[in-house]
Amino acid sequence: RVTMKSLRFISAEAFVSNAEFARKSLSSVAHNLFPLLFKASYLLEQGEVIHDLVENWPLVDFNVGKLLGTTVDYQEDLSHRTCSVCLESCLTGLRDYVLNHPSPYMKRLKVVDLTGIKDVEVQFCECKKTMGRWTRTQLLSKLCLELLVYLQQTQCDPGTSEISIDVLIDLFVTERNYELVVQALLKKCYCPLKICCVAFRTDNLALQKFFYIIKLTDPSLLRKLEIVHNVRLEMEHLEMLFNSIHFPLLMSLTLPAQTFNVRRFTAADEQMLSNIGEKMGEMTQLTELSMSFSILTGRIQKLLRPLKTPLKLLDVSNCSLNHADMAYLANSFHAHHLEALDLSGHDIPDLYPSVFFKLLSHSSSVLRILTLEDCNIQDTHVNMLILGLSPCQKLQEFKFLGNPLSSQALKRLFTFLCELPMLKNVEFPVPRDCYPIGITYPIDDASLCRFDRQKYESVAEELNLILLQANREDVKASTPLFGSYDAAVQETNNELGAYLIKSFKETLEKFTISLNKMS
Repeated sequence: RVTMKSLRFISAEAFVSNAEFARKSLSSVAHNLFPLLFKASYLLEQGEVIHDLVENWPLVDFNVGKLLGTTVDYQEDLSHRTCSVCLESCLTGLRDYVLNHPSPYMKRLKVVDLTGIKDVEVQFCECKKTMGRWTRTQLLSKLCLELLVYLQQTQCDPGTSEISIDVLIDLFVTERNYELVVQALLKKCYCPLKICCVAFRTDNLALQKFFYIIKLTDPSLLRKLEIVHNVRLEMEHLEMLFNSIHFPLLMSLTLPAQTFNVRRFTAADEQMLSNIGEKMGEMTQLTELSMSFSILTGRIQKLLRPLKTPLKLLDVSNCSLNHADMAYLANSFHAHHLEALDLSGHDIPDLYPSVFFKLLSHSSSVLRILTLEDCNIQDTHVNMLILGLSPCQKLQEFKFLGNPLSSQALKRLFTFLCELPMLKNVEFPVPRDCYPIGITYPIDDASLCRFDRQKYESVAEELNLILLQANREDVKASTPLFGSYDAAVQETNNELGAYLIKSFKETLEKFTISLNKMS
């Protein structure tokens, strides 16, 4: 698909393509052309020009998402290009903006917004080297600290101390960059570049460190909080968090696996759960909640009933929900507002088919993303599923990996999916007939890859042909065996792997000690 460029944009590309000439000529460029030149430089990966544009930025705000998004002169959205060359040039240019004494422009910059950058799986930049959220967090923190050291050691222009720029960023903290980020946050008040954390994600971090750093981020500004892998947050810690810190603007909350486990609940735990629900009810902006791999049987109502704002996103995958939970969801005011719903890991056809379809019916006018992985959906359920999905005319993504469906059933389902006008992405399972006879579901990791690849490729080709014949080339169909792409996990997988090995070793040592005591 070719995106049209205006004559202005073509001229901007020509100007920045000669980096040496462009850098020398910036002082005579009109202020209102800087955004145009920035996007053209980003498209051509002209790192030196990007650096100099940012270093001499003449406007009050610098919003990367808006600058790279759809514009009149060039409609293609470049905000998903996390090009390392371009982003590093942006950030070093920002540092040098503070230090650039003889700038031809008066320093007007007040707000830098880095939150519009989108991390995606496929990159189109020439350098093929990306700068993910973790690295952006690391680099900004490092530059802030370097800037402070430089300002302390050098006799700077008096005007430099008056510069104060809010840098809005989505922070991503793990054990490996924790100390650096903490130092940058602690010294924030002395630095001209003020880190303003809008979204915070943490993986692989000790609980004590999480509690310390979350207070440094200024939680009153936080809109999104993700506590994901290898943070041992349990229900009592969550209650402590909500009792000690207020999150007035929080819109999205992701909790780690096993935060809740109702199977070992006492009367005190029931009260604790009610308290957590009440605290979440005070978060009047909260519209997204993810709490997968917790055991919440029979407690969904207690947790969600205090919420005053309807949820738009709910992830309760692998949460052992029962009929009462599903009935509450179907009849709650949330049902009519759900844009994204994940019920993976629940045996929907056997346990609660009617209330599930009631929930689907209530959310059908707004539902955009539906995930039903490992839900025991079989060939006999396909007609019922088609009936339930028919009203969901706004559905953009449908993921149903891990279900025991034959290639024939998948073809029938795909023929129907062509009729959903907004559909863009489908994640379908390897057909059951591609696996050896007698395979049991859910399939364990060891058996997941033991299927007839030639047969699978043939079926996948037929499914794509169904889309093609219906003029639905816009729909991407795939089978990511080990789940959807997660940019954060991809970027820190070495650290994640090392942490898992360490945890396994510690568990093994404890087990050995227990065995020795017994003997």
